[in-house]
Amino acid sequence: MGRLRVLPLAVAIALACLLAGPAGSRTPRLTIYAASSLTDAFHALDSSQRYGFAGSNTLETQIRNGAPADLFAAAAPLNTQRLFRQGLVQEPVTFTSNRLVLIVPRSNPADVHSVYDLRRKPVKLVVAGAAVPVGSYTRTVLRKLRLSSVLPKVVSQETDVRAVTGKVALGQADAGFVYLTDAKAVSDRVTVIRIPARAQPRVRYEIAVVSSSSKEAAAQAWIRALLSPRGQAALKEYGFLPFRASA
Repeated sequence: MGRLRVLPLAVAIALACLLAGPAGSRTPRLTIYAASSLTDAFHALDSSQRYGFAGSNTLETQIRNGAPADLFAAAAPLNTQRLFRQGLVQEPVTFTSNRLVLIVPRSNPADVHSVYDLRRKPVKLVVAGAAVPVGSYTRTVLRKLRLSSVLPKVVSQETDVRAVTGKVALGQADAGFVYLTDAKAVSDRVTVIRIPARAQPRVRYEIAVVSSSSKEAAAQAWIRALLSPRGQAALKEYGFLPFRASA
């Protein structure tokens, strides 16, 4: 879906060395559960790990039910913090942030040019479910802009942000709320409409080691690599924001 992005060679090589550890060491392969919006960035960061991508709420449930993950990277603190309070993950850390945008197909059949056009025009809107972080953020945006009245125009509620992005990119919906990073991945097929700054939610990603993991040292090392300047530079290549910045 969309063009593949390639990290600058110097960043990719440096990050690979950082994640590999000392020469001759054998770093165990990790199972990393991560929000679907991180799919492209995490694969580019470190393709050697085993990933499970989905909505953060789905992954939270799977970990609670005993799924054998080593790390959990969520698109909202709510998911990691609930597991932390239950002792199912170690203390989470924030590692990046994002922004919400409205996207429309390039052809723009509903003639949507502003978020306020959602109220004025008959549109087929697609959003993520309320339990999914991007779905919760979407409802925050609509509430702040006094646009909650457009929710009856929603034709489908998706399980993750990639599904929302795909439906709009394929022209199966007139508009959808997604992360800026997901919009960038399909920039040849969608047009981005910015959301007023006053309505932007604070989109914050957290990562935590799963308490039942038998690879704690390797998992902690992976987090350190993610938080390092090289790891942050790699995330930036995919449109993510510095983890200390407010979205």
